[in-house]
Amino acid sequence: MRADPQDTPDLPEQRTRTTAPVRDRYFDLLRALALFRVVLYHLMGWAWLPLVFPSMGVMFALAGNLMARSLKSRPALQVVRGRMRRLLPPLWLLGAIGVSGMLLQGWSPDDDGHPGWWWLHLTYWILPLSDPPYAEGLAGVYGVLGEGWAEQLAGPLWYIRAYLWFVLLSPFLLKALRSLPLVTMVSPIVLAACFEFGYLTLPGERFPSALTDFSTFGACWILGMAHQEGILRRLPQYVVPSVAPVIACLGLWYALTHGFKQGNDLDGIPFAQSLWSFATVMLLLHFSPSWSEWPGRLRRWSRVITLLNARAVTIYLWHNTCIVVAATLWDHLWGFDVLADQYPGLLESSWPVLVLVWLLIGGCVLAFGWAEDLAAKRRPRLWPDGAGRAGTGRTPTGRHR
Repeated sequence: MRADPQDTPDLPEQRTRTTAPVRDRYFDLLRALALFRVVLYHLMGWAWLPLVFPSMGVMFALAGNLMARSLKSRPALQVVRGRMRRLLPPLWLLGAIGVSGMLLQGWSPDDDGHPGWWWLHLTYWILPLSDPPYAEGLAGVYGVLGEGWAEQLAGPLWYIRAYLWFVLLSPFLLKALRSLPLVTMVSPIVLAACFEFGYLTLPGERFPSALTDFSTFGACWILGMAHQEGILRRLPQYVVPSVAPVIACLGLWYALTHGFKQGNDLDGIPFAQSLWSFATVMLLLHFSPSWSEWPGRLRRWSRVITLLNARAVTIYLWHNTCIVVAATLWDHLWGFDVLADQYPGLLESSWPVLVLVWLLIGGCVLAFGWAEDLAAKRRPRLWPDGAGRAGTGRTPTGRHR
């Protein structure tokens, strides 16, 4: 029986290999690279990393591609409900642990000054249409969690919020794309320009973030849908390689002339981010190879790539917390005089911390990854890396999310 298209993923999803299109392995590679880059960037903070590989734009494009694929053969309401069902349980697990920890450290309705609103805002941990609340300035847990751990735990949730809004809007975006493809693809960038140059202002306090997300990454999501619809393939071959570099250069120029540096990278310049991500995603989709099996050089990495895709949501939700724990544990080594005196360069390096971060992420995969399986109504697995089938370039059959 053919697998349900809506059981294929993006960041918060995975794909069924036996019926997946031949380009799925290329998309899996892009998603794995995007996740690794996200972790590396959040640890190192290098401003140039989003230029080398705009992970968020890539992940939104892959999500849009898969959403369009599902909408081709399933009713829109059913697709949206299925996406939400697969996305939310891992978030609920994070919230149950994180919010409980904040409450144990004294977080309460009085901290917000409006107890009624505090309880209402907690519902965003259940349905994140806006940013879930968190306790600011917590002292941390000695020896394990550094100060401000709650902010770091909640940091990645903007992606979940943006993804949810894109899912809800996708049926309408797909109809618009089929009617007015060019206008629909560039409309988020036009919106970003209007915000940037003051032609539009963001109303209110909580929901403008959703508009900002759409203006920054909506074009990437729609590009993914356009790729699935075959719109990009119908363009003359010279169009994308000619136009995309011009858009990328415009985005880079705008970033460099508006304070681009560490601490104010593309994330702090949404208009530049929208241009750069749009152009890069356009090129990646245009040149995407057709891989029926993993190429020889990548075959050795197939199990790692499979695992990253199978546990993409868990990795993304927990990686910031893993960074906080790893940095806290590593700092304790300064208490050993021999290490502090003889190997200060090692203790100051972030590379050993990166290794520790991935070890902790592996622990989170084992401890919390089952939530993704339950969300997909699948038997829980501890380490879904496709072991035993890596040589064939395939992963286990069955529905994945």
